[in-house]
Amino acid sequence: MVKHSEQVPAVIAPVEHNRVTQAILDFVSKVPDSKIGSSKDPATEARRLAQRAAQRAALTAGSLALPPGPLGWLTLLPELIAIWKIQGQMVSDIAAAYGRNHSLGREQMLWCLFRHTAAQAFRDLVVQMGDRLVFRRMSYGVAQRVAKQIGVKLTQRTVSEGLSRWLPVIGALGVGAYAYYDTGQVASTAIALFSGDVVMENEEEAAAATAEPAKAAPRKKTSPVRRAMDKLVDKATTGAARKVASAARKAASRNPRKPKAD
Repeated sequence: MVKHSEQVPAVIAPVEHNRVTQAILDFVSKVPDSKIGSSKDPATEARRLAQRAAQRAALTAGSLALPPGPLGWLTLLPELIAIWKIQGQMVSDIAAAYGRNHSLGREQMLWCLFRHTAAQAFRDLVVQMGDRLVFRRMSYGVAQRVAKQIGVKLTQRTVSEGLSRWLPVIGALGVGAYAYYDTGQVASTAIALFSGDVVMENEEEAAAATAEPAKAAPRKKTSPVRRAMDKLVDKATTGAARKVASAARKAASRNPRKPKAD
């Protein structure tokens, strides 16, 4: 009996979320500088920057997804980091185009890159107050927690992307198309952020304190009855004082009596 051998692809575990978490923390630890100056038409400049970055991201992701099979799995994390670099530079350039590069920190970078991926991770970090976004400054522990939640979401996504590595060319086109779409989402978040107000929580409190200095307590209004009583007291006191003073002057002006001789 002839046994027919079946060639089954080897199952390789996807990228572990703790590695993705550490990669996120390493990436946002330093915000990239921008050589873009403030633009007179920042909206148009931002769209141009977004279009160029999306094309670069699609080309980069598609190229890294070309190796088929197990080799494709090995490019998952390098692909993520390469896309983040492109998107991070885009966010920095958009901020500079709006003249808001001084408002770009690791909190804002995380928000722009991953809000559409794991919005729940930012529920304790970003508060929307009208048209203003108020960011709470992150400690390392908070940054680690946020990055971990994002890492879990990204790891789940890389499973489907990893499977596409078994389909050469077609899989690469799909990965490139998703990178294009993902970069567009990041650009939309960045444009919405820097076209509005970006405030850190402690800065907002300081601004409120300087805008409304402490005022002295207003004087209470005196009732008409109280004012009338005060006038009567003043008159009575003044009249009594005048009488006492007049009597004292008269007594002082009199010649004192000489004592009788014994």
